[in-house]
Amino acid sequence: MNLSRTLRRGLSITALMAAFLFLAACGTESTPTPTPTPAPDVNEVLSKAGEKMAAMSSVKFGMVDEKESGAKFFDTTFKSMEGEVEAPESFKMVVKVVAPAFGFVEIEMMAIGEEAYIKFSEDAPWAPLPLDQVPFNFAGMGATLRDLFSTIEEAAITGRESVQGAQTVRVEGNIASEGLADLITSVDPGHAVVLTLWIDEAEHTLRQMRIAGRIYDDDGPETTRLLNIHGIDVPVDIRLPDIAGQ
Repeated sequence: MNLSRTLRRGLSITALMAAFLFLAACGTESTPTPTPTPAPDVNEVLSKAGEKMAAMSSVKFGMVDEKESGAKFFDTTFKSMEGEVEAPESFKMVVKVVAPAFGFVEIEMMAIGEEAYIKFSEDAPWAPLPLDQVPFNFAGMGATLRDLFSTIEEAAITGRESVQGAQTVRVEGNIASEGLADLITSVDPGHAVVLTLWIDEAEHTLRQMRIAGRIYDDDGPETTRLLNIHGIDVPVDIRLPDIAGQ
């Protein structure tokens, strides 16, 4: 009887030890190393973003002079702008400025095809404006951005950030100020500009673009302008003003 108990006790201990060794062995098995996600190619990122922007039918955006050190805007201090673009050649913008004699003022501009108009306050009448005097050329903005992306020099991916709730790839590179002439009408050549782009990693759309450096001779050296994309392929309403009815 005692021998039987001893045998059963020995078998139980042996079984427990075997189970313990089995569990230990399972616990020490090496966990497979996850395959790292390859870093995106910067040229591919820029190419996809360019094609996405060129294909858009409309866009809403804003821009701010982050340090308010940029050149005068129609003899006023530029603060911010809200704009809308509808492909292929329509855009309008409301520019918020500080005028020496009037304080805070909103200047409105719009263009459809070869016709452009301006009014210097909300209550002022619309007046024709030669197209080459509109300081920003947002007609065909998507194609302009695509072409701009292809000219960035020393482009590199410098990180990932959340912008407007979307995960983006941050791309930085260099461009001469005259390389922005198709977007900003009267830029002065010869200035070095650093561009930073935040490109939606999933949708390949541009979310933000910072233009750091002088684009006009009268800009301060510390000037930075930040472009924010609010919506792509969203409804916009751009119509020529009824000048006769003013």
